[in-house]
Amino acid sequence: MPILKTLASYTKSEFSADLVAGLIVAIMLVPQGMAYALLAGLPAQHGLYASMLPLFLYGLFGTSRYLAVGPVAIVSLLTSAVLSTLATPESTAYVSLAITLALMVAVIQITLGVLRIGFLVNFLSHPVLVGFSAAAAIVIGFSQVKHVLGVSVARTAHFYTDVAAVWQQLGNLNGTTLLMGTGGVVLLIYFKTLLKKHLLRLGVPETVATLSAKIGPLLVVLIGATLTATLALDTTANVAIIGPVPAGLPVLTLPSVDYATLRSLFPTAMAISFVGYMESISVAKSLASRKREKIGANMELFALGIANLGAAFTGGYPVTGGFSRSLVNYSAGARSTVASLITALLLTVAVVFLTPLFVYIPKAALAAIILVAVAGLIDLNAIRHVWTYDKRDALALVTSFFAVLFLGIETGILVGAALSLFLIIWRTSQPHVAVLGKLPTADIYRNVKRHTVQTWPEIALVRIDASLYFANTNHLEQTIAETVVAQPTLAHLVLVGTAINDVDYSALEALEGILHSLQDAKIALHLAAFKGPVLDKLAKSGFLTHLGASHIHLTTHAAMQQLGVAQRTNV
Repeated sequence: MPILKTLASYTKSEFSADLVAGLIVAIMLVPQGMAYALLAGLPAQHGLYASMLPLFLYGLFGTSRYLAVGPVAIVSLLTSAVLSTLATPESTAYVSLAITLALMVAVIQITLGVLRIGFLVNFLSHPVLVGFSAAAAIVIGFSQVKHVLGVSVARTAHFYTDVAAVWQQLGNLNGTTLLMGTGGVVLLIYFKTLLKKHLLRLGVPETVATLSAKIGPLLVVLIGATLTATLALDTTANVAIIGPVPAGLPVLTLPSVDYATLRSLFPTAMAISFVGYMESISVAKSLASRKREKIGANMELFALGIANLGAAFTGGYPVTGGFSRSLVNYSAGARSTVASLITALLLTVAVVFLTPLFVYIPKAALAAIILVAVAGLIDLNAIRHVWTYDKRDALALVTSFFAVLFLGIETGILVGAALSLFLIIWRTSQPHVAVLGKLPTADIYRNVKRHTVQTWPEIALVRIDASLYFANTNHLEQTIAETVVAQPTLAHLVLVGTAINDVDYSALEALEGILHSLQDAKIALHLAAFKGPVLDKLAKSGFLTHLGASHIHLTTHAAMQQLGVAQRTNV
C-alpha cells in the first residue's frame, strides 16, 4: 500500500492541508454523486455509496495525491446505456446489474494491473477519445434536458430519437422547473467563470477565491432544496425531487455472477475499464506533472480496480477519477491520499446523519450540475488542433463523434477502438521512405527531396522509418523494386536501418527474397546503421551469413567509404 510509505513521514502540516482538501471535495462530491447516480439510472443514494468505500480504498492503494475517485459523467452514461436495456431504471434488478457491472470492471482492472498490461488502453488514441468525449457530453447533457424542462420522457436507444421525444413534449414543460434548472445553470456558470475574478478584485485572498468558486454545486442544491421545501413546490408546482433517501451505511451487497448477466455486461465492462482508466490516468499525470511527481500507471489501474471492488460490495456502481473533483483536491492543497480517506469518512458521516436534508433536492438542480460539468468535456481547442495537425486523426475524431451520436455510446466506443487500431496498422504498413544523399559539407546523409546532396547512379541509399513486420513487408518490397527501376545502372543498394527497431519473421522472409532478387539482378545489398538487437535476430536466422560480413556497416558513411565513393562529387 503506497499509503504506508506516506504515513512513515507524515506531518501535522500535511494533515491540516489534507483535512481542508478532504472537506472541500466532500462538499462538492455530495451533490455530484447524487446527480451522477440519477444519470446512471440509479437512486440518488447509490452515488453516495459509490463515493465512500471506493474512495477510501483508493486512498490506501492509489499513487496520485490529488485524484478524487467516484462517480463521473461518462461512466454513468455508459452504465445507463446498457442497463436501461436490461431492466427498469432505479428498480431492484437495475441496482443489482449496476453492482455486477462494478464487480466486472474491478476484475478487469485488477487483472490488467497485476499483469502489468495497462498499456492496452493506449490503443484508444487521443483524437478518438476527444471525439468520444465531445459526443458523450452532448448525449449526457441532452439526457438532462427533460429534468430541466420538467417533462417525462422515456430514454431511447439513440440520441436522435431522444431529441424527437423531448421535442414532442415541449408543450408540457413545467415553468417552475425550467426556471429552477436554468437559474442553476446560470449560477454555476457564474461561479465557474466569473466569481473568482470578482472576489480577487475585492481583495479576497486567491486561495479563498479559488475555493469559493468551487462551492457552486452545493449552493445550487441548497437554494433549490430550500425553495422547494419552503414553498412546497413539489406539490404545488409538480417540481420533481429526490424524495426520501435511506439513512445509514449501505448494506453489504452481493453481485450476480450468472453467465447470462456476465455475457451481456462484458462489452460495457471492458469499455468502462478502458475509458475510466484513460480519464483517470490522464488527470493524475496532468496534476502530478505540475509538482514533478511520478504516477505508477499499473498501480493506478490496480487501485482503481480495488476501488470498484469496494463499490460492488457496498451498493455502488463503476467509479473512476474525476477531473473537476481532482482539480479541486489539488487546488485545495491536498498533500497525500490521506485527503481521499478524509473525504470518504466525511461522506460516511453525511450519509448517516444528513440524508433527511436531501429529500427536497430538485432533480432540476442536479441536472444543472451535470449540464455545466459535462460542458468541459467538449474540448474545442483540441478538436481545432487535431483538425489542423493531421486530417487522418481528424477523420478518426469525427467518426468517433458521429458513431456515438447515431449508433449509441457502446457502439461508438467500439468503433473508436477499432478505428484506433486501424490507424496504427495503416500508418505502420505505409511507413515513410527516404532516398538519401550526402551533404556536401559533412559526412551526413539526408533525404534527397529535402536537401541539396550528393548522389551516385550506381548506389542507392534507402532509409525506412519504421520497424519491419508483416503489415509493411509488401511496402518494403515495392520500395526496393521502384528504386531498382529508377536507377538502371544500380550496383549497390544500401538499406539504412537507423529507424528499424525490430524485424519479425515475415519481414525476415521479405529480406531474404529481396536479397535473392537483387543478387539475380547483379545488385549487392548492404545493411548500414542497423541496431545491435536487430542484427542479433538477423544473425540467429542465418540471414547475415547469406548477406556476407563485408556487406554489414556500422554507419551509413562507413558503407559509402567502403564502396569508395564517399568523397566523390555529385554525378
